Parts: sequence; C-alpha cells; structure tokens
Amino acid sequence: MTPSPATTPAAARSYRAGIVIPVYNHAHAIARVVDGLQATDLPIWLIDDGSEPACAEVLDTLAANHPGRIHLERLPRNQGKGLALAHGFRVMQEAGCTHALQIDADGQHDPGDAPRFIAASRQAPDAVVSGVPIYDATVPRGRLYGRYITHFWVAIHTASRAIGDSMCGFRLYPLAATNRVIAEEGVAARMAFDTDIIVRLHWRGIAVVNLPTRVHYPWDGVSHFDMLRDNLRISRMHTRLFFTMLWRRLGPGRRIRRPPARSTGRS
Repeated sequence: MTPSPATTPAAARSYRAGIVIPVYNHAHAIARVVDGLQATDLPIWLIDDGSEPACAEVLDTLAANHPGRIHLERLPRNQGKGLALAHGFRVMQEAGCTHALQIDADGQHDPGDAPRFIAASRQAPDAVVSGVPIYDATVPRGRLYGRYITHFWVAIHTASRAIGDSMCGFRLYPLAATNRVIAEEGVAARMAFDTDIIVRLHWRGIAVVNLPTRVHYPWDGVSHFDMLRDNLRISRMHTRLFFTMLWRRLGPGRRIRRPPARSTGRS
C-alpha cells in the first residue's frame, strides 16, 4: 500500500535526485556510462574537470543530444575529483536537487544498479547510500590491498564499522548535509575525497546505508589513480582525520556521534 501524501515524511515528499559524474579524459567510456543510466530518467550533471579536446568533444555531443537532461559543467583546468564533485554538488542543489547519485566515469561501476541506490535512498533520505564493491577477477591486486589498509584506518577514525567501503565511487549523498560539510570543513581535492567526505559525514551523525554493487575493471579502462602521489595524499588525509578524531574524542566536551550502520542486500 502506497502512503498518502499526508502520511509520507516531508523529506520523502520533497525528494529530488540527480546524477553527477566527474569526467577527466574518459572519452572512451563516458557515453556507455551515460547510456546505462537512461533507465533512471534522472537529470545528469557531467563535470568536465579540464579534459583534453577529444573528451571535451564527446561531452559536448552528449549534452547536445540530450538537451534539458544532461547538464555540462566545464571547469577551466584539472582540479581533481574532489573539487569537481564539490562543484557538481553545489550546482545540483542550486538547481533544486535534494540528493546526488555519484558514479565514476571510467566504466567500473554497473549503472544498472542506479535504481537500487535511488530506492534505498528514498527509504532513508537523510542517509548516505554507499556502494560496497563486489569485485570480479579483473580487480588489480595492488588496489585491493590498499583498500584493506584504508578500511582499517576508517574503522579507527569512526570507532565503528558503520562504513562498509569508504573508497567506492558509486554512492548517493543527501546534498544539504554534504554541501554543509564541504563549506564548513573543506575536503580532499583529489582521489582521497570519497573517504574524507564519508568519514566527516559520519562524524556529523549521518547514517550510512551499505549497498553491495558489482565492480569490473575494463581491459581498456583509464584510471587516473597515481600509485605514488595519490597514496601519499591518502596517507596525509588519514593523518589529518586521525588527529581530528582525537580532538573530537578527547577535546573538552567533545564526543563523536555514532550513527548505526544499515545494510541493504542485492535484490
């Protein structure tokens, strides 16, 4: 039985989601990702993070072929995934969206799972719906081991296991809370963004819904993860989060709120 408008929570009645995709030289994959999202019928914001002309042309074509549905935001130079998403979240909220479904442009995630993220978010509109990867045999071992290290540190930062995977680039954010964190605290500019923002949201009492989702690394995939520089940035982020966590726990009158974890299995 569908609840009547009078009995539906206000957050659910005003729910309006959009999709945001940060793009940096993913000319080979972005059209497939966008095509896979057509079934959602949601508006899409492509954030061109200073791509080269070949990719910029593909993005122009996508926007021209889907007027009114695909919105192209072009940053003047490459600023990194985190700042590209921060820009996208801001313009989406200004356009009236209450929630943003983030998906990476490299084709690793299954866009067919997008309706499951939307459904889970509608059930818990104040929460972050965070993808928990189900890897196939294509996952690089080095990337997998690095995630285990980050999982360990995130459990320390949050004093919990509420966040099933802090590095997944497929998740759905409540925009008001997310933009408030970015404006008041700032976040990592590049690949460390995914971990940084979800830890800071958890600290503010935002619940996490963990949603399993398939991940495949395409043979022709383009990754901009730099093993040396990005791992150094992630290490600095963990150091910053660790000392912030200590201050929040041990500083005068300060305590970390611990929202419960919620898990949603595959349907």
